Amino acid sequence: MLNVPSQSFPAASSQQRVAPAGQSGRNKVALKPGHSLMDWIRVAKSGRDLTGLRGRFIDVTEEELQKHNTRDDCWTCIRGMVYNVSPYMDFHPGGEEELMKAAGIDGTDLFDQVHRWVNYESMLKECLVGRMAVKASTALKAQSVIKDNITHLNGLAPPPPPTSMLPPAFLTPPSPSSSLQPSAAPPPTQPKDARPRYDWFQTDVTVNIVVYTKRKLPSSGCTIVDLQDGVLRVEVLLGKMSYILRQRLAQEVDGSVAVHTACAVGKIQVSMRKAAKGKWEELGEPLEFHDSLFRKKDRAIFYRECMLVSKTAVTHDTWVFRLQLPLGTLMHVPVGKHIYLKSLIQDSDVVKPYTPVEETLVPTTLDSTQGTAATDIFLMIKVYPDGVLTPHLNNLNIGDHLSVSSPDGPFSLRLLREVTHLYLLAAGTGFTPMARVIRLALQDLGSLRKTKLMFFNRQERDILWHSELDGLAAEDERCVCVLLCIHIEGGHYEAGCVNVSKTDPLW
Repeated sequence: MLNVPSQSFPAASSQQRVAPAGQSGRNKVALKPGHSLMDWIRVAKSGRDLTGLRGRFIDVTEEELQKHNTRDDCWTCIRGMVYNVSPYMDFHPGGEEELMKAAGIDGTDLFDQVHRWVNYESMLKECLVGRMAVKASTALKAQSVIKDNITHLNGLAPPPPPTSMLPPAFLTPPSPSSSLQPSAAPPPTQPKDARPRYDWFQTDVTVNIVVYTKRKLPSSGCTIVDLQDGVLRVEVLLGKMSYILRQRLAQEVDGSVAVHTACAVGKIQVSMRKAAKGKWEELGEPLEFHDSLFRKKDRAIFYRECMLVSKTAVTHDTWVFRLQLPLGTLMHVPVGKHIYLKSLIQDSDVVKPYTPVEETLVPTTLDSTQGTAATDIFLMIKVYPDGVLTPHLNNLNIGDHLSVSSPDGPFSLRLLREVTHLYLLAAGTGFTPMARVIRLALQDLGSLRKTKLMFFNRQERDILWHSELDGLAAEDERCVCVLLCIHIEGGHYEAGCVNVSKTDPLW
């Protein structure tokens, strides 16, 4: 049976986990009328003073933060920024008790455990009290680290003198204030022999960046490239770490990008075609966080604008949205990872996580690592009439754009390497993370003997990819899909199988 790690998405205490009726596993409370997310957005836009400071922005000491720890005077700190969350108490889906756990203290870890994906900066921007004050000793230590970075290039010895075709890699150190920004945390100290490095070379028609990760790499999904308005951003996902290159290129390229990976030696080459033939004197100007190694959980979430190219009905209320990555972006979402969608709704950013699927349950290609030329992302989304984001998505026209993040999530395929029997439980759209896992298990896991999916729904018409699941089970004897419908009324429930009789041993 597949053992999912405790830090899997959603977290155990996440608002997205559903508990049985009468239990509070979700820690979700019934909100009073007039206290929905849209109501909170209206309150935030009303012009009311939600901080209690009449527009002042202050530096908050640890001692001052600790004083504001009551229900009617509740401050908390998230990534160096302090918010007065008292006005938000009655609007919080998790209830007052959950917010009070972070009263008067730094609530960053608690926030990340429950719902890191929530765009708190947008939701609470009218509640922003100020920035956590940095103690003198901390500031001096930070300056010392920055000085060391300038001298030793973030832990590396100075590079050898450059040749005419191989300019040296170099780093612009972060400013002292950048470590206080809520969008990113400073990279951890790394042993110099374990830290990736990069170099570049050119021909008359191409410019190429080579990253030496110093470790073996998966076959795909570890490199994300974004070329937007002359700024190149390369992110290499290395387990729990993320290595980022970010430069404004010295000259124009034609927008097409290619990535070649030598997995065994941990070498990645990003190639671009020059807009005009000739020699570049330098690669470009390093930007903030260039040549930096971060913990994944600490790096800022990066978005790019993707275009809606099609929408296909799956059931009466669920659709597969096909999003096309912009020219200059190469990104593959590995199996088990999710992305975030962000959209501006009534002047506030609304962010939700979704796990991509393939265009069909079993695509015609047998290569489960590449997707559709790494240019399209497919999302199976149920539209809730009273939701905030999904009605907006449903009203998009073909050609409209959405902000899509880079892949995220702790799931690792190493969990499946020697699995012989894979058991999966899903309900409703909770099936979406299972779809690609089932396909990968049947096509790529040589050790697999049997995979069984138990799929719960309210009605038969709610079953996602019903015919595809039946067809897959009929074609591959290793796959068994049990499709169940659960009818709940008056505190009682009745279960029935759609495709298995009660006399079957599986029932």
